[in-house]
Amino acid sequence: MGNSDPAVFPSSNVEFPHRVAIPPKQPFVKSLKSSLKETFFPDDPLRQFKNQTPTKKLLLGFQYFLPILEWAPRYTFSFFKSDLISGITIASLAIPQGISYAKLANLPPILGLYSSFIPPLVYAMMGSSRDLAVGTVAVASLLTASMLGEVVHAGENPTEYLYLAFTATFFAGVFQATLGFLRLGFIVDFLSHATIVGFMAGAATVVILQQLKGILGLEHFTHGTDIMSVMRSVFTQVDEWRWESGVLGCCFLFFLLLTRFFSKKRPKFFWIAAMAPLTSVILGSLLVYFTHAEKHGVQVIGNLKKGLNPLSITHLAFGSPHLMATIKTGIITGIIAMAEGVAVGRSFAMFKNYHIDGNKEMIAFGMMNIAGSFTSCYLTTGPFSRSAVNFNAGCKTAVSNIVMAIAVMITLLFLTPLFHYTPLVVLSSIIISAMLGIIDYNAAVHLWKVDKFDFIVCISAFLGVVFASIEIGLILAVSLSMLRVILFIARPRTFILGNIPNSMVYRNVEQYPVANSVPGVLILQIDAPIYFANSGYLRERISRWIDEEEEKIRLSGETSLQYVILDLSPVGSIDTSGISMLEEVKKNADRRGLKLVLANPGSEVMKKLDKSDLLEEIGQEWIYLTVGDAVGACNFMLHTYKPTSLVADPVMTSEPRVDSV
Repeated sequence: MGNSDPAVFPSSNVEFPHRVAIPPKQPFVKSLKSSLKETFFPDDPLRQFKNQTPTKKLLLGFQYFLPILEWAPRYTFSFFKSDLISGITIASLAIPQGISYAKLANLPPILGLYSSFIPPLVYAMMGSSRDLAVGTVAVASLLTASMLGEVVHAGENPTEYLYLAFTATFFAGVFQATLGFLRLGFIVDFLSHATIVGFMAGAATVVILQQLKGILGLEHFTHGTDIMSVMRSVFTQVDEWRWESGVLGCCFLFFLLLTRFFSKKRPKFFWIAAMAPLTSVILGSLLVYFTHAEKHGVQVIGNLKKGLNPLSITHLAFGSPHLMATIKTGIITGIIAMAEGVAVGRSFAMFKNYHIDGNKEMIAFGMMNIAGSFTSCYLTTGPFSRSAVNFNAGCKTAVSNIVMAIAVMITLLFLTPLFHYTPLVVLSSIIISAMLGIIDYNAAVHLWKVDKFDFIVCISAFLGVVFASIEIGLILAVSLSMLRVILFIARPRTFILGNIPNSMVYRNVEQYPVANSVPGVLILQIDAPIYFANSGYLRERISRWIDEEEEKIRLSGETSLQYVILDLSPVGSIDTSGISMLEEVKKNADRRGLKLVLANPGSEVMKKLDKSDLLEEIGQEWIYLTVGDAVGACNFMLHTYKPTSLVADPVMTSEPRVDSV
């Protein structure tokens, strides 16, 4: 509605006391440097080097990459007593879990112990978390078995498979360390909380299904990870089920779940659940030894090689025909392990009110996996179950990892023959018990209550992992998360604002039904930065808002629409496509006989408006500091000059600001 010709409004001699300032111009290099700093160095890690002597800078540099140099001089005997107890406690969990997860990865069981020796020592020197307990994890182990198993059969070519596992660990470490050095840790943030919850639950379910092989005593089992392949493999071999193995597995699983339940009810007795896996291994080994159960269908680990980690640097298969599959395995397992480790470290750091550097953690993870690949280890990170035990045991520093490594070293040197009679069914029970703790039902219910789309992402990840494969589930979940990000950018929200009664506050009329519209004025808020991806949508949406408002006014017979106010408070930035969009909105408003008014554009928006000359076209007198100021000026014009008098005057081409009434 309004006049058909572009509106030219009479001037007033009264001005508002404050104008929207145009920020001072900055050199391009300085602006680019500032943007890069905020992108890659938001925590400003170099600030500690300012105004320091060269010697001090060198010391700070060593402390940055080796945090042990920072806290070791302040280490006390009371700290050591706590770390000693914690280290021994997590060692009792690490030994049976390490053996179990190595079997899950289709690797020799001894590698699980190797991987709990060297990597924790490296992390103790380079990691910034006081609570993270380093070791192998079930999900990464299953991923390794699944992805490498597609190109090399672990049973038919065990040596080649082993070398590829070392090589995948090397590439995982290189990838993790590179992300840390290049300050690209924010890439992990694309794995949303919903994605991780669904993926971990799906992976845990798959791991549990895989343990049916051990529980039922089956010798032949599917290499597929989807539920259909597993169920087909289980029920087509009913005549090969071993009831001795099944009874033994159910008994130990019941024992493990009972100890966990008791420890949850009585947190002071956390050590009972922590010691339960090792206790199960000892009891199972004694039972098999005295009853000769291995002769009645109960499979055992067999001989474990005594001695420390042999070097494996010469076994890295860089010339393998399966190198690309190995690199892919390393990158995917590296991302999953890194995301889990950083998330676990941050969670416990929050409980103790200290900060960990995500990029520094990635460097530590990367270096410990590179070192591990040289010393017969496979992928390690900071698993939640082991770190939770470490936290509950009262650890003070990363020395608990050193104590655990020493305990594992003693086991490797002297105690490995004792694991000869350990039944595989006990290892399966330990894995199932650990995996049941990863499935977070409460988190899924919370997602459903709070955000249905996040719940869909979570369930998609879960179903993709369980019914297709781990890789497909992960890709599906990440794709849905990225789709949501794109939708947020490409389809930003716009709102009509109204006046809260008896105030100068303007809010969304849908959120505040009591908010009143202003006669003759349409107030719109754009709730996102304006980019090329959303400029076309915003242009059409603003035009539709105007059409709907004019139709509403026509039907109600109210005062004709004269002004369109765009509240740009939430618009943090704008590109050239966004500027073109505003130009088209202004031309559209002019054709309708409406006046475009801007409220509270930020510094970046004002700079672009000024450089593009759009500021001059709109008129700086029609850009206001607040929505209230803009409405006041429009009301003044509406009450002072009738719409019929808003006819173009060749003498009057610009108007200074006016006071509101």
